[in-house]
This record gives sequence, C-alpha cells and structure tokens, in this order.
Amino acid sequence: QVQLVESGGGLVQAGGSLRLSCVASGGTFSRYSMGWFRQAPGKEREFVAAMSWIGGSTTYADSVKGRFTISRDNAKNTVFLQMNRLKSEDTAVYYCAVSRAVLTTSTSGYDYWGQGTQVTVSS
Repeated sequence: QVQLVESGGGLVQAGGSLRLSCVASGGTFSRYSMGWFRQAPGKEREFVAAMSWIGGSTTYADSVKGRFTISRDNAKNTVFLQMNRLKSEDTAVYYCAVSRAVLTTSTSGYDYWGQGTQVTVSS
C-alpha cells in the first residue's frame, strides 16, 4: 500500500519561503515520477511541478517557474518543493502524488496522492 505524507506547510508573508516535503512508503519508486499539485478554495486542482525518479528530469507550471524548485532524496524516498518569493496567489492546499507515467502534468496521470498540506501566504 503506497502512502504519501506531506509536511512543511504553514503561514508565511508574501516574499517569504517554505519547503514542503513528501515521504513515500509502501512501494518501489524507481520507475515512478513524483509531482506536486495545489488546490485553492473554489478552484480545480492544478499542476505545480514534477520530477522523474530516475534521471531527475523536471517540469514546472509557468506560474511557479523560477520561484519553486522540486528535488528528491532517493535514499529517503522523499521529494521536496522549495518555494521562494511566495505570492498570495500561491495560497492553497499542496498535494504530492506518484505517477507511473513520465513527467505527466495531468491529475489523471497520477496513481497515489497524499493528504495535502496547507500553505497560506499573507499579503
């Protein structure tokens, strides 16, 4: 049973930084991609960033490119999302997810999801 547990969310002022973590367990992730998504109140869940487990290829949503960085620690089955220069529009629940596909940005391409962690950016 694959489980994903996010942490690191919180309240931060605009311009500040947060680092989210996602620990994966219950599976072998060497052939998976890991992704981060977010969902603001009243909006659909949207893609933020993704990384292939092998090779480390990455892709980002245009809205976060240059501000957010996805990275991983293979030995700890952990994926990180470093978020810098945060804006009020980054406020959302952030979810990590695992995909058997290669760097898909679609929610339907992900097989397992974490429970989410709240990020609130005050202006």
